[in-house]
Amino acid sequence: MYTKKTYRAIDMVRWTRFETYFFIGVVVAWVAIYYFADMSWLKIPWTPLALIGTAVAFVIGFQNNAAYGRIWEARKIWGGIVNTSRTFGMFVQVMLTNEKATVKASQEELDHEVKTLTYRHIAWMTALRHAMRASKPWETTHNEKTNQEWGLKPPERLSTLEEDLKPYLSAEDLASVMSKNNKQTALLYQQSYHLKRLKEQGLIWEFSFLELENVMEELFTLQGKSERIKNFPYPRQFASLNHYFMWIFVLLLPLAIVPQFAEIGEGFVESFPIIGDLFVWFSIPFYVAVAWTFHTMERIGRTGENPFEGTSNDVPISTIARGIEIDLRQNLGETKEEIPAQFEAVYDVQF
Repeated sequence: MYTKKTYRAIDMVRWTRFETYFFIGVVVAWVAIYYFADMSWLKIPWTPLALIGTAVAFVIGFQNNAAYGRIWEARKIWGGIVNTSRTFGMFVQVMLTNEKATVKASQEELDHEVKTLTYRHIAWMTALRHAMRASKPWETTHNEKTNQEWGLKPPERLSTLEEDLKPYLSAEDLASVMSKNNKQTALLYQQSYHLKRLKEQGLIWEFSFLELENVMEELFTLQGKSERIKNFPYPRQFASLNHYFMWIFVLLLPLAIVPQFAEIGEGFVESFPIIGDLFVWFSIPFYVAVAWTFHTMERIGRTGENPFEGTSNDVPISTIARGIEIDLRQNLGETKEEIPAQFEAVYDVQF
């Protein structure tokens, strides 16, 4: 997601420039046909076109509202993951004690258990963000030419899940997790079983165990909400029809706007013959502005439909997860040299 407060205008122009070139070509062709071939009969009235434009505007507005709702919900879910992760990190550090233990554990053993639980939680976030970045058939925004030319890729497409999990799990746990279809769920199961063993050893008081299990339940809830957005796309009947309606409107628009400018020019051709004769060419910038506006608003809606796809406008789950990891490991007492750095923003984009 862009780190700037405002979306840079130059990037917006570059992002839509191929469509802008197409719009310029379309309207220039229509004006040339109208002007040089004297095809003044080739026009349609404004009324039906205005009705189509109104319908397209309503559908685009609905799509953009729905897309924004999906993005905002996704951001709230990962905000919940931030809060719950910090709570979990605090709980495991203060709730693992020898107070109720049947066999006392050394401080080194307690620290090892805390570290294992904390690292497994980091592994859970890593598995979840990898799952959210997995490509779905309906996620096509990153394949568009203007999205590929910057070469922007989220960290999950630059490494494998197994490579990213190795620093946080034992070989046995890693093999068990990688054998499962849903890796993040397998990690939460491992956490719960581990907490149960610690409770049976008396290193976690029963009431503390219940509190930690409540945290596990909350993590399952947040994971499920995140997976729901990922696995259920914006309804394609709305997205596809809106896309087609927009193009119908944009391609029909010259048949109304070009004759309108020609008629305006005819109104003062006697007073200003040159300007009146050429006034039809002024329809070019006005058409491009209208067509660009409708197309860009529709494309913005399509871009926001899938907030975990990994494009520049999506929820920066990689940055969020790495930020939580840094917090948790710092509170374990690790040094900056031991902790991985935050993912760098590329072209002011966070992933």
